[in-house]
Amino acid sequence: MTRAGGAGELFGTNGVRGIANEELTADMALNLGRTIGTLRKGRIAIGMDARISSAMLKCAVIAGIASVGSDVVDIGIAPTPALQYFVKETEEITGGVIVTASHNPREYNGIKFVHSDGTEFTREMDEESERVYKSKKFVRAGWNEVGRVEEADYLRMYLDGMIDKVDVEAIAAKQFKVVIDCGNGAASLVTPQLLKELGCDVVSLNCHHDGRFPARNSEPVEENVGILKEVVKIADAHLGIAHDGDADRATFVDEKGNFVSEDVMLALMAKKYVENNRGGVVVTPVSSSKCVEDSVKEAGGEVVYTAVGSPVVVKVMKEVNAVFGGEGNGGLIFPEHLLARDGVMSAAKVLELIALENRPLSEIAKEIPRYHMLKTKVECREKKKLLSGLREEFTEANFIDGARIDFEDGWLLIRPSGTEPIARIFAEAKSREKAEDLLEFGIKTVKRILG
Repeated sequence: MTRAGGAGELFGTNGVRGIANEELTADMALNLGRTIGTLRKGRIAIGMDARISSAMLKCAVIAGIASVGSDVVDIGIAPTPALQYFVKETEEITGGVIVTASHNPREYNGIKFVHSDGTEFTREMDEESERVYKSKKFVRAGWNEVGRVEEADYLRMYLDGMIDKVDVEAIAAKQFKVVIDCGNGAASLVTPQLLKELGCDVVSLNCHHDGRFPARNSEPVEENVGILKEVVKIADAHLGIAHDGDADRATFVDEKGNFVSEDVMLALMAKKYVENNRGGVVVTPVSSSKCVEDSVKEAGGEVVYTAVGSPVVVKVMKEVNAVFGGEGNGGLIFPEHLLARDGVMSAAKVLELIALENRPLSEIAKEIPRYHMLKTKVECREKKKLLSGLREEFTEANFIDGARIDFEDGWLLIRPSGTEPIARIFAEAKSREKAEDLLEFGIKTVKRILG
């Protein structure tokens, strides 16, 4: 089962992003503030990550919001999911803005809009925002009608919201030792505090704000968390956790110091949620590993596939009343808590899982079927030509987002990028050799269609 999505010129899959002060300027931020202030008239919350450029852009957004007569509640440096939770739980908040480029390199930044229920703006909302932004027809409030700006503390509300939804006694009884690498990002003062309140012995890495990201790249993929893996082994810890810049994602290292792939963690949590709910629907993009579908079906559930991008996943989760959702990049969505990716909540939920299973993560992860996934990209400046050729050649393919072609022993996804002149190619199979064959077939197919 599949659901589709789209993208605009300014707003990509996750808001507006670009190199700070070159592609994403203070002028743009000012008008984006005017845009959200116009669309969500009233009281708007704003937060930011720890990047060097975030304060500059946040101030510009605040000025834009206030200039059209809307009020601003500034929560300072905060994980993206914390801002979303604050918007959802605070009365009279009509929307939110987070200034962040998430996992992107340090020179980038971004601005993302949040709906009053704490969810990211949908593609349709982004399209409306883009129309308002381009029109530049903003109301200018009178001197005595400009919006007020106040500050607020989100931390206690956010921590209590998570603690209320996990088995604290079970976690605390295990006296877990946990190594947390926040990558100098927005969760640096948040996740360590949560882990302490869950009764864990906490070893902190890179848990102070530094927008230069001096210790490692922001994206918490395996090649960037080598130090975390080593410290888990040296400290004889039960678990290692790594965040990206805004902590909407979390990746994990087991007690042996081995990185557990993001798709395996998605499959593991999805399976447990389906088991606990005695069935249900899990929503994930077409780029997710087959191990997710295998695990969910084994537990008695159903998988609904969507286009790539968390706003699309969340929209469909709401439509089908999903029990769980997420992406194979460390972005897990716990609907009882927040319809958004939340890396901080992921940390608590994985600890709960290990505690209740009474087994280490390495043992629990063995339940998940193993596949080999390979990825590459090919230059593509004629995206419509590529899609047209794929439709002619693979009439039975899934065209929810590019073309996903299923074979008896694997699958291939050819997806034109929405932001770069490239086509992304994903190949997955039970054996690495088969995955390599599918990837090579995908590369040749793209080049042949494009001539």
